Amino acid sequence: MASAGPTTPGPEEELTTAGPPEGSDNANVLIRPPIALVLAAAGALAATWLYPLPFLPARIPAGWLGAAVFALGLALLGWSVATMRRAGTRFETNQPSTRIVSTGPYRFVRNPIYVGMFLALTALAIGIDSLWPLIALAPFYLVIRYGVVAREEAYLERKFGDAYLDYKAKVRRWGLV
Repeated sequence: MASAGPTTPGPEEELTTAGPPEGSDNANVLIRPPIALVLAAAGALAATWLYPLPFLPARIPAGWLGAAVFALGLALLGWSVATMRRAGTRFETNQPSTRIVSTGPYRFVRNPIYVGMFLALTALAIGIDSLWPLIALAPFYLVIRYGVVAREEAYLERKFGDAYLDYKAKVRRWGLV
């Protein structure tokens, strides 16, 4: 007589069940975005210390200009987080989303928090007059785009279906591009 208890899946079954753990209600991103940002900034600062690559003319007030760009990025990030909190959903990538937010900065861009982070790295480059943070922006973008955003979008499509697909069709991922 055959056993009615649980069985161990074979290799074929294990391959078809790859992805987020059963019952997990989050995007299962590769890395938390703030950690990725800190790693990119730390790498850029270390590279600047080892081999400076200035790029701004001396007459440009780099510190002030960098601070202004940073303030813009921080304001966008703060507005984004506040909008999500007001909507009653979470912004942390390891927490479940409860609704699609399409107000505030989310009317114009699907990922304003990450745009704010891109602005922060750009501000660092300007503020310390070094190309290294701009160079670090490329791998940071790739990690965010493919290790975070792609997984978030797949999660939101699974969870919210047509509501998310409609939003996705109307609002660009990064705003202008």
